[in-house]
Amino acid sequence: MRIYPAIDIKDGKCVRLFKGQFSDVTVYGESPADMAKKWESLGGEFIHVVDLDGALKGHGVNEEKIKEICKAVNVPVQTGGGIRTMEDIDAKLSCGVDRVIIGTKAVADSNFVKQAVEKYGKKIVIGIDAKNGMVAIEGWEKTSNFTAVEFAKQMVSIGVQTIVYTDISTDGTLAGPNAAAMEEMVKAVDADIIASGGIGSLEHIKSLVKTGVEGVIVGKALYTNKVNLTTAVKAVK
Repeated sequence: MRIYPAIDIKDGKCVRLFKGQFSDVTVYGESPADMAKKWESLGGEFIHVVDLDGALKGHGVNEEKIKEICKAVNVPVQTGGGIRTMEDIDAKLSCGVDRVIIGTKAVADSNFVKQAVEKYGKKIVIGIDAKNGMVAIEGWEKTSNFTAVEFAKQMVSIGVQTIVYTDISTDGTLAGPNAAAMEEMVKAVDADIIASGGIGSLEHIKSLVKTGVEGVIVGKALYTNKVNLTTAVKAVK
C-alpha cells in the first residue's frame, strides 16, 4: 500500500479543511512546494495536491503553485480541483503532474471522461467523494443521484484505472477511515482504489491494508503530527 501525503492549496497557501467546509480552514504553510519537499524527504512516494480554489470556482487557479511543487520534488504528483475541460487537463499535465483527478465533471459528463481516458490513459484518475454513500459534487456542496459504487462501475467500464474514494463525513476529522466503504469499493470494481478521509493515526492507516486499497491519502494527521510519515511508509510496505 502506498501513502499519498496531501497538499491542499487555497489562496496560494497550504491548508486543511474540516469536513470539506470552506469556512473551516487552517493554514499550515505559506509554500506548498516547500511542504512537498518535506513530505518527499520523509519518504512520501506520491504527492496528492488539491486546488481548493479551483474546486470552488470550476477552473484551475493555483497552476503556478502546482508547477513549483512538480519542480521541487522527484516523486510523482497527482492533482485535482476544478478540472472541467480537456484544456484544464492539458494545463495540469503541462505543470509536470503525472495524474489528473476529475471529480464533479465526471458525474455530469461521462463522455468527457471517455475522451480524456482515450487521450491520456492511466493519467486520468476519477475522484469519487461520497456523502452517506451518495456521490457529492461541486466542492461537496451538492449530492448527485448516483451511489458511489454504481458510479465507480460506470467509470471503470469506460477505461478508468484509478479512483480516489473520499468519505466526506470522516474527512479532516482524524476519527478514522470508513474501512467498510473502502473494502466494498475494492470488491465492487476492477481498479486501483485510493482511500481518503479520516486518517488520524498509524493504526487507522494499518486498518486499511486488509481492505485491499492501493493507497491512502493522509493530510491533517501529518500536519498535526498525529502520524509520522517515515514510520507509516515503513509500516505498510
